[in-house]
Amino acid sequence: MIQNSHDNDSSSKSVNETVNGSHHFTIRGYSLAKGMGPGKYISSDIFTVGGYDWAIYFYPDGKNIEDSSVYVSVFIALASEGTDVRALFELTLLDQSGKGKHKVHSHFDRALESGPYTLKYRGSMWGYKRFFKRINLETSDYLKDDCLAMHCTVGVVRSRVEGPKDYSVVVPPSDMGQNLKYLLDAELGCDIVFQVGEETFKGHKLILAARSPVFRAQFFGLIGNPNTDKVELEDIEPSIFKAMLQYIYSDELPDLVEITGSTSTCTSTILMQHLLAAADRFGLDRLKELCEVKLCEEVNVDTVATTLSLAELHCCPQLKAICLKFAATNLGVVMLTEGFKHLEESCPSLLSELLETVASVDQKASLMCKKRSSSSIIGLALAADGVAAESVNPVVRRVRRRM
Repeated sequence: MIQNSHDNDSSSKSVNETVNGSHHFTIRGYSLAKGMGPGKYISSDIFTVGGYDWAIYFYPDGKNIEDSSVYVSVFIALASEGTDVRALFELTLLDQSGKGKHKVHSHFDRALESGPYTLKYRGSMWGYKRFFKRINLETSDYLKDDCLAMHCTVGVVRSRVEGPKDYSVVVPPSDMGQNLKYLLDAELGCDIVFQVGEETFKGHKLILAARSPVFRAQFFGLIGNPNTDKVELEDIEPSIFKAMLQYIYSDELPDLVEITGSTSTCTSTILMQHLLAAADRFGLDRLKELCEVKLCEEVNVDTVATTLSLAELHCCPQLKAICLKFAATNLGVVMLTEGFKHLEESCPSLLSELLETVASVDQKASLMCKKRSSSSIIGLALAADGVAAESVNPVVRRVRRRM
C-alpha cells in the first residue's frame, strides 16, 4: 500500500515592494539661472532612498539644444553606483498661489502599464525634456517671488523571498483583567472601603480612578480627598455595586445570575437595568453599552415599559428605538403591565412617541394589506403582527384617553 506523506512539503513567497522616500527642492533666484545654456543644470542636494543616492536636475534652458530654451527640463538622476536599479518616480511642481493646482507627473500611477523604470548605471535619469514651456512657467502661479518649488518621490523596487518560519511562538491572550480581578477577590493592597447598604466592599483607589472619571474626581480631583478610606454609597443595591466592581477590574460583563443566584429572565433583565443605570452614574461608557446590548436582546412584554423609560433617562437611543417598536407592536398587552403605569407617571412625554410609532407600525401593516386581495388574508396579516383587527383602533383611543 502506498501512503502519501506531507512531511516534506514546503512553501515560499516572493514579495515585491517599493521603498519610498521624498525630497523637497526649492530654486531661489530662478531668473538668475536663465542663460546657462542648453544641457546645463542646477542640482539639488543628494538624498538617499532604498540604499541609493539620488538628485534632482533642473535645466533652466532645457536639456536639448534643438529646443532653443523653449522648455525647462527636470530629471531625477541616480547619483550613486548601481546596476539595473528599478524604481518608480513622481515629480510635482508646486502651485504657490494656495489653490493647490500642482503640476504632477507620476510614474506610480502608470506602474501597472509599463512597470518600474530601470536605471542602468550611475548618472542614469528619469524625467522630462519638455517639462514646462518657459514662457508659460514664468507667467504661472508656480513661480512666486522668483522662486520655484518642487517635490520628488522615489520608490526603489525591492524583491525578497520569504521561506517558512522557523519558529512557532504562541502568544497567549491578555490576562490583565484576570490579574486585576485577583487583586479584588483576594483584597490585596486595598485602600478604600465602600459601604453599600448592609454590605462592605474593598477596592483600590488608583484602579478605580483609572477606570471611572467619577471615582477619579472623588479621590484625586480638585475637591476630592485622596486620604479618605471609606465611602458610603446610596441608591444602589449591593449586588449591582459588586457586579460593577467586577467589570471595573476585569473589563468583562459580569454574570449577574452567578452574583445574585437568580435564574429568572425577568429578574435578570431588572438587574441589567440597574447595572446600566450604575454604569451611567459612574461614567463607565463601555459597560453601559454592554448592558444596552443585553437589554435589546432580552426585551419582553413584562419589562419593555420600564426598559423604555430607562433608555430615555440614560440616553440609550438604540435601546429606546427597539423598545418603542416592540411596545407599539404589542401595545394591548404592554398597557396591562405595571411597567406601563410607571411609564405614564415617570415619562409621559414618551407616550406621544409611542403613539407615533404605533401609527408607523399601522401604516406599514396597511401597506402590506393593500398588496393582498383576500379579506381573510388581511385579518391573518394583522393577527401575525400581534394585534387583532378589531382591537387596533380601541387600543390607540385608550392611549389617547390616558394622555
